[in-house]
Amino acid sequence: MRLAPSLLLALFLLHVPVPASAFSDADLIDGFMRTVFGSEFRVKDWSATIVKKFDGPVRVYIDDRSRTRRGPEVAAFVRTLPGLIDGLDMTVVSEATRANYRVLVLDRADYRRVVSREIFGQAGSTHVLGKCFVRSVVPRGAGIRRSDAAIVADDGEFLFRRCMVEEVLQGLGPTHDDPSLKESVFNDSSQHATFTSFDRHILNMLYHPSIRPGMDAEEAARILPAVAAQVRGRLEGQAATLP
Repeated sequence: MRLAPSLLLALFLLHVPVPASAFSDADLIDGFMRTVFGSEFRVKDWSATIVKKFDGPVRVYIDDRSRTRRGPEVAAFVRTLPGLIDGLDMTVVSEATRANYRVLVLDRADYRRVVSREIFGQAGSTHVLGKCFVRSVVPRGAGIRRSDAAIVADDGEFLFRRCMVEEVLQGLGPTHDDPSLKESVFNDSSQHATFTSFDRHILNMLYHPSIRPGMDAEEAARILPAVAAQVRGRLEGQAATLP
């Protein structure tokens, strides 16, 4: 059964697998360091050693080429994110020329060809790995200039939802997966396919104004205790006001 975008959106907002209070500041700092620094595919890249984030408005174009037309579900998810990540200015736009974040919604048969040619600009790129993909362009000394994500629509409901959440979020900056993060979608061995409470904390820490693009791990570590405490306190306070 296909879910309407509005119902799918409601399911995303209702899914909170672990209460915020279950995470200590140390847990959140560890999760931040493991996801923000590094690269999922271990491609040699100087940007893996620094904080990556958009430092201005994020304008998302959904390029839906899937036979089942699942682009509206991706757009519905993207529209929830500014309300869940403080400091993130993110909207969906209808014209590709206005976007600095493109999300390709593809069928599996087209995945490798489209990613190779349209994201990497070459046929048969060896960098096209995994079942879905995101790539961010990060100039030295600046925030993310643009991201391009590829989500496969016809490999089953779980993979579609997991790819949608993981790749859209990773294109905002937390590019690394880690198998020790049990409550995170940034873990290829987990069964999460939603924007978990843990990951919401990580993204709110990343988009905290004190965390600047280009920081290295040592610089970030000095201010993360204060950032984690502020974010955890704010999100716990929001949860306490819910009916």
